Amino acid sequence: MERGSPGVVLKRDEVRAFFTRPARISVLKRDIQRFLRGIKGIYPGIAEHPLRWTVLKDKNWSSSWRRFFSPQKVGKSLWITPPWVDLPPSHPWPVVVIEPGMAFGTGTHPTTRACLEFLEEITAALNPETVTALDVGTGSGILAIALAKMGVKRVLGIDTDPIALKTARLNVRRNGVGNAVRLSGFALGKVKGTFTIVVANLTAETIIGLAYLLQKKVSANGYLILSGILRPKTAQVLRQFAPGGFALARQISQKEWTTLLLKKRG
Repeated sequence: MERGSPGVVLKRDEVRAFFTRPARISVLKRDIQRFLRGIKGIYPGIAEHPLRWTVLKDKNWSSSWRRFFSPQKVGKSLWITPPWVDLPPSHPWPVVVIEPGMAFGTGTHPTTRACLEFLEEITAALNPETVTALDVGTGSGILAIALAKMGVKRVLGIDTDPIALKTARLNVRRNGVGNAVRLSGFALGKVKGTFTIVVANLTAETIIGLAYLLQKKVSANGYLILSGILRPKTAQVLRQFAPGGFALARQISQKEWTTLLLKKRG
């Protein structure tokens, strides 16, 4: 990257660096070889590895990444799709349209999927019209939008990242759920009232730091979904909520991640 590469990919036993094709490739090759010899004192043997050069064919790189995103079913009935794929108008299940962008939450990550499964389970057991929900660290807005698609009429999504809020607002408009979903840049401590469902897909460390405030935001007999927790941190997170009257209802572990569903006693 110090020699001008806009992107580097790390593979096992290999580094791939991409460059805009210069007028004279031979000059770039000599520059790279000279650079590697120069850092040989820091990384012995680095200049001994072979260099391979390949000229890539012209391609529309700005849109080729789209092939990695396709409609996906989550849980029993919810579908997540990017905006460039149209599902049939007769599609019988709720559809959340999400533009993959700079905010977290496209529906592909295990933590997001586990949260969606728990939300589907809870809303199916309750009367969605009487449910209120809070999405802490809303990111792309996917969980808040999904709640609205599940029938919840009052959803608040908060995020202190202005880029995330901008993305979430676009996604809310795209999904036509502006009447149900409200977005705010408030910190959790500034949010008033309690909610039937509180979901926080963050990190274990952030959840532990917000534990007291998260507990206060859940109404009696309400539910708290915690995600973004690496498996070794699960017990540490649970210890923060047991004194507050929360019992573990269920957990989902996928790959290295754990998502917790807690219920608050009345």
